[in-house]
Amino acid sequence: LDSVHIFSNMRHLGRIGLFVRTIKKFLQYLKRQYPGPSGFGRLEKSLRDRYLSKEEGSVFSMVKPSETSKTLQNLAEDLFSIIRCYRDDPKLTSMKYYKLMLRLLEEQCIVGNDQDDGEKITIKPNREVPSDSLQNPSDPDATYDGHKGKGYQVQVAETYRTEDEAPALSLITHINVEPAHHHDSEALIPAIERTKKMGFAPEQMLTDTAYGSDENHQQAAGHEVELIAPVPGKEPKISIGLAEFNFSDKGEMIACPLGHAPIKLRNNKKTCSVFFDRNICSACTQFDQCPVKEGTHGCRIRFNQKQLRTAKRRALETTPEFKNLYRFRSGIEATFSEFDRKTGVKHLRVRGLKKVAFCATLKAAGINLFRANAFINRKNTDEPGPNRPFSLLVHAFEVIANTINRFQHCFVGRFEKNPFLRPGIL
Repeated sequence: LDSVHIFSNMRHLGRIGLFVRTIKKFLQYLKRQYPGPSGFGRLEKSLRDRYLSKEEGSVFSMVKPSETSKTLQNLAEDLFSIIRCYRDDPKLTSMKYYKLMLRLLEEQCIVGNDQDDGEKITIKPNREVPSDSLQNPSDPDATYDGHKGKGYQVQVAETYRTEDEAPALSLITHINVEPAHHHDSEALIPAIERTKKMGFAPEQMLTDTAYGSDENHQQAAGHEVELIAPVPGKEPKISIGLAEFNFSDKGEMIACPLGHAPIKLRNNKKTCSVFFDRNICSACTQFDQCPVKEGTHGCRIRFNQKQLRTAKRRALETTPEFKNLYRFRSGIEATFSEFDRKTGVKHLRVRGLKKVAFCATLKAAGINLFRANAFINRKNTDEPGPNRPFSLLVHAFEVIANTINRFQHCFVGRFEKNPFLRPGIL
């Protein structure tokens, strides 16, 4: 299981472009639907022309870096004045683009009180803008990821086999599209539950560090799935870990790494405290690298069950068995490459979460068809090719798709010469 970042058919806007585009969308819709004095005519002409006039609108694309803050402040004031102008009109406040302006105001601005003028608006610093903020009014569902940028991400799970197992068909078993700001750790359990509901729940799940939290590990075990993933976070700097101590079958510490038994155990609901003889610990040559530290009642180590499980998992990561098993996780990177090369999933021609999810799901189904075709060819013939009925069907689909793509490119070229043609109808 892993995720890949994808883009919808939207333009990537900066903060200035986002304000301008959102205000312009509202004014265009307002002018078309409510052109009278109670609607579009209620605004000042200078404000309307600032965003709808081609001559004045182009000014926003020529802002100098030194004037960015001032321009953003002016845009925020225009946005706020438009919102205040129509906030008592229920017909206009229910409009889609009015709600987008409210969202933009909440995410990008701070509305305070001024002793002289009443309400005062200021721009938030970049670091205070949330990652789930509006990125483009044309695609309100798209969000921002600090590492990969604006758009969406697709959670992909597939089957795999080791070299010791018989050849088997590798298929994509789970696809889930979500906004880009979602963390991968939240996607593991829904993927397990969905595949389990469909009748092919995994016995093992290989993931990267983002999915490997202790909570996910425990919940996956509750679904009878073994999660194989590195432990997130930094490793302790000390060389002797908690996993090197000896524990009984009941989970109680019975000896230190050198075999010395504790003198007292103290358990409560959250933590366990284990005390060792001060004289033995002070004479130990490894005391500086040991998690046991001096306390009032002797040398003590305190831990909880989560820390113990994490320490054992870190110790397991250093074993050859874990490394040999975990190396198969990187195979999904090849799937992402195939997913993009054959279907173009990373740059879709639609907008909106539902449409993006629909396209990604169908493209994943297409990858499964290609894989099934190749598997049947390998199983029945030595040389893969379109010599089986299923192969001929897939080959026909490829020819049709290539023909459509060539026609679309030709049509777009004609559109550039003739503005009355609309390539969007394709």
